[in-house]
Amino acid sequence: MIDTAFLITAFVTMFVVIDPIGLAPLFVALTQGVPERQRRAIAVRACAIGMIILIVFALFGEAVLGFIGISMPAFRVAGGILLFLTALDMLFERRTKRREDQSEDTDHEDPSVFPLAIPLISGPGSIASVILLTGQKPGVEGLALVLAITALVLCVCFVLFLASSLLERALGKTGITVVTRLLGMLLAALSVQFVLDGLRNFGLMPG
Repeated sequence: MIDTAFLITAFVTMFVVIDPIGLAPLFVALTQGVPERQRRAIAVRACAIGMIILIVFALFGEAVLGFIGISMPAFRVAGGILLFLTALDMLFERRTKRREDQSEDTDHEDPSVFPLAIPLISGPGSIASVILLTGQKPGVEGLALVLAITALVLCVCFVLFLASSLLERALGKTGITVVTRLLGMLLAALSVQFVLDGLRNFGLMPG
């Protein structure tokens, strides 16, 4: 039987961390003046590369942590703190500013690998999230669910990339700010839950 609560938590976590709505205006800025066909190709490459990186970390992230002697509860606490900092950035609009700075740092004609795939789609937050979520529900079923949800979020990302200019006009600067703040609040609550789960697994809190 599918764990609905886990599905919702995983989807909200990945959606908030990757933040397709926040990435859409940056995609417009990075592909300004690019023909529509080339813009589609950039969107496909960025989402595909981002997905491959997240699949690798979902499959081998916990094994790598074990190899270097980091327990899953420790990573869960660290990941929760990292996601909480990301949430603070979203709430106070520092994240958008930093992403804009990262997008300006590239002189490449094709921004699909950098900065779109790395670090905007598969950054520290999304990498930490896939490792945390696969650790939360070990086994093939958990891994399949996390990868399916990640793929779904990246599909949303791809659709928003293609419709980014329309979305930007529809929401406006104020609308995007409101959505970002709401997502930041959700991510803050989820990150605290990750920290509490990690402390509980350490035996520092009652079950």
